[in-house]
Amino acid sequence: MEPLGLIAGSGRFPFLVAEEAKRRGVPVVALGIPGVTDPALEAVAGGLTWFKLGQIDAPIKALKDRGARKVVMAGKVQHVSLFGGVMPDWRAAKVLLGLKDKRTDTILKAVVDEFAKDGLEFISSAVYLEHLLAPNGPLTKKTFSTDELNDASLGWRAAKAIAGFDIGQTVVVQNGAVVAVEGMEGTDACVERAAALARTSGQEPSLVVVKVAKPRQDFRFDLPVVGLESIDKFKAAGVKALALESGSTLVFDRNRFALLADAGGIAVAGFPPEGPIS
Repeated sequence: MEPLGLIAGSGRFPFLVAEEAKRRGVPVVALGIPGVTDPALEAVAGGLTWFKLGQIDAPIKALKDRGARKVVMAGKVQHVSLFGGVMPDWRAAKVLLGLKDKRTDTILKAVVDEFAKDGLEFISSAVYLEHLLAPNGPLTKKTFSTDELNDASLGWRAAKAIAGFDIGQTVVVQNGAVVAVEGMEGTDACVERAAALARTSGQEPSLVVVKVAKPRQDFRFDLPVVGLESIDKFKAAGVKALALESGSTLVFDRNRFALLADAGGIAVAGFPPEGPIS
């Protein structure tokens, strides 16, 4: 059986892809980035080849040499990493020189196109994980209050607007006001910043977090993701509700995620692309 190429960032995402691929009998050719990818992935994937952020030629060669033609990009690489401390190889330098801008999607699309020149096809990063996509409707026993639904509706419109500009995919709302918008720092840091802002203004945080897909989401990269590691952070930040785009957001360890969210007093629900109707 043809192996699956796996370019692994941080977090649980690459582990879940590797585990599910192996469960289906698909061998995995895993590539990791030092300081980003968890070395423990080597045991799960049956091997791990390292390359530096900014290299294109070396990972292409590693994948082709081991017979992988279809490739998945899974796991987080902090967006700020794309702008500092990167020493591109000749192919990456050529790609970077041809960019019209330095938005994340622009960079990743150019990288994907460069891999395609060598016959390597990037496929949906949700491959084998469709069962973890957020469903439409409640994930938790705790449901949204009317005020939380109103805040989610406001946040949804704002989140879709910023996602359309490839700025971020998360917005945090409290009492009818947008408190924080995600930039390069990621969802957890955005939520922590929103809690700090609420406390600075003398309010106890009671946050509604909205996380959406981009209007023309490319499933090959940068899918919205939530996982167990966020629950404690959300609880500490005073998050009371989490709205996710159904069918486009991966919820890792979904059953346990819902249990922990309920225990933390956080309502979680999936909504269609048009968002909640308040």
